[in-house]
Amino acid sequence: MEETLEGRTERLKGYGIAVSVFGRDETFDNSADPVVRLEARRLRRDLDSYYVDAGRSDPLRISIPKGGYVPTFEWQAGAARPDPVPVEVEPEPEGEPQPDEASAAAPRADEVDEPATPPEVPPEAPLPVRRGDGGRRYPVAIMAGAVAASLIGLCVLAVLTVAVWSLWQETARTEASAGAGEPAVVVLPFRSLGGAQDGPFLAAGISQELIDHLMRFPSLRVYMRPVSVDVDGGHGALVQAGRDLGVAYVISGTVGVEGETARIGVQLYDARTGQVIWSASYDRPLVPAALMDLQRDLAGEIASVLAQPYGVVSRDVGNRLAATQFDASMASYVCVLRAYIYRRSFSNKAFPPVFSCLQAAVQRDPDYPDALAMLGWLYLDAGRFEFLKGLPQAEAYERAYTAASKAVALDPHNVLALKALGSINHYMGRYAEGERLSREAVALNPSDPDALAQLGWRLAVRGRFDEGIPLLERAIARSVDPPVWYNHLISIDHFMNGRYREMLEISQGSVADGIGISEALVAIAAGELGEPDIAREALAKMAGYGPLIRDPAAYFRRHGATDEIVEALTAGLEQARRVAAGS
Repeated sequence: MEETLEGRTERLKGYGIAVSVFGRDETFDNSADPVVRLEARRLRRDLDSYYVDAGRSDPLRISIPKGGYVPTFEWQAGAARPDPVPVEVEPEPEGEPQPDEASAAAPRADEVDEPATPPEVPPEAPLPVRRGDGGRRYPVAIMAGAVAASLIGLCVLAVLTVAVWSLWQETARTEASAGAGEPAVVVLPFRSLGGAQDGPFLAAGISQELIDHLMRFPSLRVYMRPVSVDVDGGHGALVQAGRDLGVAYVISGTVGVEGETARIGVQLYDARTGQVIWSASYDRPLVPAALMDLQRDLAGEIASVLAQPYGVVSRDVGNRLAATQFDASMASYVCVLRAYIYRRSFSNKAFPPVFSCLQAAVQRDPDYPDALAMLGWLYLDAGRFEFLKGLPQAEAYERAYTAASKAVALDPHNVLALKALGSINHYMGRYAEGERLSREAVALNPSDPDALAQLGWRLAVRGRFDEGIPLLERAIARSVDPPVWYNHLISIDHFMNGRYREMLEISQGSVADGIGISEALVAIAAGELGEPDIAREALAKMAGYGPLIRDPAAYFRRHGATDEIVEALTAGLEQARRVAAGS
């Protein structure tokens, strides 16, 4: 706002905002770090929500058109406007014709391209005068006053500039009821304990790196600490800061250096109750030459635990929603969260309500890329698992592709959208494109275990086990509570290499209601080990899963498995049936 009102809109570029507002350095690369685009998208959505509710009576509407960061201003229909102020016009030099209110010297037709207009404000004025209501004009001072009035409730300066504390507080509160309702978290600076020389630098670096990593997860709204928060004020002060800001969670931490070891403690608080939801301690060798690597790696690990799709925050939000009625402003976000829960098991019973919820979310928030991406994924499930009777697989895939493509178009750096579009391309037989999109998702957020698992699964099912299995194992190691499908290709890898006992153990630990492939892998392992009771039970459970029972080979091919994998698995099922029958 300040830059626009002062006539310095040329400064409102992604690089300048990243450096001035988000603390990036001169190496900032807009194509690799989407922080400015992500926050601009959220700000546009929050502006729309504000003017629907609290700002509907504001005289001036502020918007930020897509494709740039320069705000525009327009009077709202029906809102009270300031009285027009006459604009004094410098007299023309002597000898020139002087227009008056009754008549004016008409210009020649070859001198103008459009009808004569009242005198324009000089071009160096900070904000062009807008005309309306019969040509009345409002000078810059009036416009600036209207802008200031609109900012009382909206506080756009909190995102565009490092604003004063009160504006920052109001922005957080406003956003709590705006947009899709993603939970908001503030990261307070980590405190350095003791007098070690490297302690303060390490503490500051981890705080900033943690913010950077958390912002790569679109399911969170991440804020930096306002300058007036006392991080040394103890537990009560930290929690009170979260309440004042209107966020759901507060992250704080400490850094201590003992000899050649750095000891880092991290806590996640519920800002409403002050309860410690999660805490952890990390000991890391302190190598001064590798201080930056330590900061980056540790921040990535912490962010992964907290913000991953099946991590601490998502689980806590899910528990809250199960226990209480959620606010209507969170409805679209809740649909995405429910979709993540459904995707743990791909349950046929869970599919219809989640699908309907996402359809409603997209109707309600058509520019919410997370909901579009998830809707695309569920259309994919409708095709590959035959969840929507009467919808041909090819049409389901096309609808999936359309939804996910729109999500990526809205936010090209949205990891969830890239994962969904990568998966859909894979199932449409575009394996190279599916892999490319999956790799892009991992590159954007290597702290997301689900992105690692998606890429690892895709590589392994195409026979590239040597690349895919390590990624799946990393995803499992970094997950708080990994979905069972993370293990399926690991189990198949054991099978392809004759490790049947390992296959049985991992398959039995990965059984989930609604996933027929889980039971199939148990049956195959039991068949190879000559375990008739286990094979018989697994085959009986698998019988309720129509697509797999009807034509196992076609089912495996539907998922993009190579001929070698398809032939091995179908032969394994035949062996399991023979063992179960006692023959």
